[in-house]
Amino acid sequence: MSSTSTGSESPLSAYGLDQLRERRSAKWREYPPDVLPVWVAEMDTPLAEPIAAALAAAIERGDTGYAVAGGLPEAFARFAARRFGWHTDPSAIRLVPDVMAGIVEVLHVVTEPGDRIVVNTPAYPPYFYWLPRIGRQVVESPLTLGPEGFRLDLSALERDFAAGATAYLLCSPHNPTGLVFTEEELLAVARLAERYGVRVVADEIHAPLVYAEARHVPFASLDASASARSITLTSASKAWNLAGLKAALAVPGAEAGADLAAVDLEVSESAGLFGVIASEVAFTACEPWLDELMAGLTANRALLRDLLAERLPEVGYQPPQATYLAWLDLRALGLGDDPAEWFLRKGGVALYSGHKFGTPGHGFARFNFATSPERVADAVGRMADSLGGAAPARG
Repeated sequence: MSSTSTGSESPLSAYGLDQLRERRSAKWREYPPDVLPVWVAEMDTPLAEPIAAALAAAIERGDTGYAVAGGLPEAFARFAARRFGWHTDPSAIRLVPDVMAGIVEVLHVVTEPGDRIVVNTPAYPPYFYWLPRIGRQVVESPLTLGPEGFRLDLSALERDFAAGATAYLLCSPHNPTGLVFTEEELLAVARLAERYGVRVVADEIHAPLVYAEARHVPFASLDASASARSITLTSASKAWNLAGLKAALAVPGAEAGADLAAVDLEVSESAGLFGVIASEVAFTACEPWLDELMAGLTANRALLRDLLAERLPEVGYQPPQATYLAWLDLRALGLGDDPAEWFLRKGGVALYSGHKFGTPGHGFARFNFATSPERVADAVGRMADSLGGAAPARG
């Protein structure tokens, strides 16, 4: 099979293991060849055909210079209107290198050194090292975990806002739990933000990756003053596997255009032209590919549930409402705060260590199921086999 065509086959099954091991990305080069990697948020897919064609054409014409936003803001605005019913002003959207870089630059503008930034934990690990680097304090506001999975704890959020927070870094859909916030929850967040004067910065990078039973509601689309003052960071990178090409967008709410305009124009120059080209095509011409991907991910999500129930019934797993990331509760296995270390050492499978996602991540690990069903099964099998007679006392 070619590297760019999937035909009727799921893009998740397009490559064999030997082909994937030829990749030079972090997922496939971080660990030795005998380790099966299911950690970082990269997918084992080919590029969507229109993206591959656009990049090949750019190479053919030697189009490898500095990036400008071009038609990317308009392409995203049209995509957001179709997919989410969110109507944005393309002229106010800014190009940034990636979502985390955009978050940092926006927080430079809307907060001051020493300010308290609330994040829901477990949380995307770069939050924990980037915010202190720019002199901001991370305030962990844990999600609640019940029989039906994770939920937003509005009482805890109000407590943390009232304690003097300046901003709230909202990850929606949530990484690593895959939680999709309801419109009612987001409206409650907006009311709290208004009451306590907290600015909302929304990381919505996983928004295109929502399963059929849930609906993504962009925070900036709400009819609330906190939404109008919010700034959203988004990208095609997760949904179309473009992270290495470096392009994302900062989208201001209706009343946040002046704040976003205060971000230095030179920030946009660090984006990659290939990222801009690929992202514009993704948002314009690659929704059919995305739908095909989501069908494969839906099947893998259920497959992982069934495999864990059969081979590792003590592992807690709530199928995510979005993303291709499974947040596994491994505490019952008795493997300590970092069970990923056990599975790497004893099973040859690389998960993402849960403790890196904040205090509530101890005893958890993140599993990336954006790969073939066979590799999902292999990973679970390795995990189960690693516990055969050699594990610490379980329970």
